[in-house]
Amino acid sequence: MRARLITRAGFEALKAEMEHLWRVERPEVTRKVTWAASLGDRSENADYQYNKKRLREIDRRFRYLERRSRELQVVDYSPEQEGRVFFGAWVEVENEDGMARRFRIVGYDELDLDKRFISIDSPMARALLKKQVDDEALVQTPEGPATWYVTDIQYEKPELAD
Repeated sequence: MRARLITRAGFEALKAEMEHLWRVERPEVTRKVTWAASLGDRSENADYQYNKKRLREIDRRFRYLERRSRELQVVDYSPEQEGRVFFGAWVEVENEDGMARRFRIVGYDELDLDKRFISIDSPMARALLKKQVDDEALVQTPEGPATWYVTDIQYEKPELAD
């Protein structure tokens, strides 16, 4: 099985979610389950049933994230990437009609269209890999090929320690 790529920021967010689930949400829900169980008949106790279900959801999500974190390969910024589109790049493109788009190329586990993150496996990302500013990228779409021009490439660089 090949490793799945993730940016450093994406990996840190995954770890933060795991930490929150384990240290904040799970103990809180466990207290509620214990309290609800102390009230007696559990079969008609909505608090008990709801929180028991929530506890299972938290445990399932935590196990999933833990398993995923072992399969992920963190890709950090490297100065050799400058000037070309690679994993983790913020890319600005423009088509022949002047329509501009800006997005970041990330791994599957980081997809978030609201943040303008697209998958490294998407047709757009595949067409843009290794391109430079002013290069043309031919993207295969359901409507047919579309031409986009790279207008800017940026990377999130790590903070240097003082």
